[in-house]
Amino acid sequence: MGLFDDLKDDVVEFVRDPTDEQKILVTAALSIAVADRFFYAIDFPFVVRTTAAVGVGFIVMFVVSYLYTGQLVPPDGNVDDDEEPEEYVDELDP
Repeated sequence: MGLFDDLKDDVVEFVRDPTDEQKILVTAALSIAVADRFFYAIDFPFVVRTTAAVGVGFIVMFVVSYLYTGQLVPPDGNVDDDEEPEEYVDELDP
């Protein structure tokens, strides 16, 4: 049952102590759902409604990301530069 235990641990960690990236993605997903229901109430066609909702989600994601980090795009980090202190290191950056 290793897969289910890992999944349970991930969900518990997400609920108890979410990372900033997880908070941003959940906010974007919720905004997509709200925008989709809004466009559904206006009676937009399906393709237009879903495309517009995803666009709203991206806009919200960038705005919330800016509010969390203070900049639109996180810096690349100084992983290869040993002389300057590391500002930001992406955990997935090799």
